[in-house]
Amino acid sequence: MLDIVFQVVLGILGLSLLICFGRLWLGPTLADRIVAMDLLAIVTVGVIVVSSASSGQPGGLDVAIMIALVGFLGTVAYAWYVQKEEGQ
Repeated sequence: MLDIVFQVVLGILGLSLLICFGRLWLGPTLADRIVAMDLLAIVTVGVIVVSSASSGQPGGLDVAIMIALVGFLGTVAYAWYVQKEEGQ
C-alpha cells in the first residue's frame, strides 16, 4: 500500500517538475524565472526525500538539505538584487 502512495507522490512531483520547467522556459520576466528556479529546487528536494523514504536509505537526505540551502541562498540573492535596483 505504501509503495503505491510513493509512486503516486513521485508522479505528482514529476508533473510539477514539468510545469516548473515550462514556466522557466516561457516566463516573460526575470522574476517568473527566479520563482520557477526556486520551486524547481523545492520540488527536487521533495523527489529526493520521497525516493529516500521509499528506498529506506537516508543517504540522499544530505543532498536534499544542500539543494534546499542553495535554493534559499539564490532566492535571497535575487531579493537583495531587486532591492538594490529599486533603491537607485
